Amino acid sequence: MDVAELVVSKARQAKEAARRLAYLPTDVKDAALVAMAEALLRHTDAILEANEVDLRAGRERGLSRALIDRLLLTPERIQDMAEGLRVLTTLPDPVGEVVAMWTRPNGLMIGQMRVPLGVVGIIYEARPNVTVDAAGLCLKAGNAVLLRGGSEAINSNRAITEVIAGAAVRAGLPEGAIQLIEVTDRAAVNVMLRLNEYLDVLIPRGGAELIRTVVENATVPVIETGVGNCHVYVDDEADLAMAREIVINAKCQRPGVCNAMETLLVHEKVAPQFLPEMLETLRQMGVEIRGCPVTRELVPWVTPATEEDWATEYLDLILAVRVVRDLDEALDHIFRYGTRHSEAIITNNYQKSWRFLKEVDAAAVYVNTSTRFTDGYQYGFGAEIGISTQKLHARGPMGLKELTTLKYIVFGNGQVRK
Repeated sequence: MDVAELVVSKARQAKEAARRLAYLPTDVKDAALVAMAEALLRHTDAILEANEVDLRAGRERGLSRALIDRLLLTPERIQDMAEGLRVLTTLPDPVGEVVAMWTRPNGLMIGQMRVPLGVVGIIYEARPNVTVDAAGLCLKAGNAVLLRGGSEAINSNRAITEVIAGAAVRAGLPEGAIQLIEVTDRAAVNVMLRLNEYLDVLIPRGGAELIRTVVENATVPVIETGVGNCHVYVDDEADLAMAREIVINAKCQRPGVCNAMETLLVHEKVAPQFLPEMLETLRQMGVEIRGCPVTRELVPWVTPATEEDWATEYLDLILAVRVVRDLDEALDHIFRYGTRHSEAIITNNYQKSWRFLKEVDAAAVYVNTSTRFTDGYQYGFGAEIGISTQKLHARGPMGLKELTTLKYIVFGNGQVRK
């Protein structure tokens, strides 16, 4: 069959599976998640072999360090993927939860109940761990999932999906609950974008170009997971030793992810004391620094920053640095260049911290800690389907509840409308 027929066939199977998944008992879903985790560990060697094929191809294609890091699987990362599935079994099942109930004067009892979204399509790049996270979260929330990963991870995704889908079926889940679009032809994405008959929602995970393509061309509803041009602002009333550790963590702990810091803002009163040693430390750690004129006066070896640098999500060991007059200028900079993902202030001033929390328009806003914590696992969700930067339906790390919707349930005892 051609690409369109293949995608439609898999989507149709997913819709049939979603019908059964919607009312499966929690213990059946949890047993499937455990079986999937155990299967990942049993088949670690085969998954790593497939991943090595992708890594070799990626290096030959000249993928960046950040993309290679996202693509890389190790025994430890596979163990983390399996642990994420096990953690999901410890979390409450959102399906069937009645979140509100009230009685009307005519005696009708009206409530709202959580129900699955249905069939969730995930379009993503370079990160084979998304295959496991997405499948586990969707299943626990009663959804079927149709996965379309990037060509750079096709062998890894194929191996992982074969392992977890087989384990899920053997544990009692319906065929078609977890499916991968195994063709790398971009025509497959174009088909998914318009499959309103079978897909209930699309979630893109990847770079700005992928997300823009999905948002601008899809007729299926989209939950937008945005890019992360994240800032850390070091205030004049900051604990500078704390700020140093947070800056290093936010930039260097894993630079190729969307919640890594891309721009450092520093109050002019502490910049002479803070920046020279801070930037030298970062340079020793391999970070390229691009700074404003004031930053370059303080640290002459810094490369001049351009207008483009302030708006760039590097996903690499590159950092833009700007000295600002005060909190107002920091807020203005974040408003102009931020992508509403994750922003942080380092300060010991209570009023300033609360002003930052209230005025910054982002999915996650931090005081005296690293932006790297914007993560479903760190928030106690077990895993995440993505980090939404939009404002409708879901915002921030998307866990189980964000993969459900609400329906009204109404109880009567013979009432008729007059």
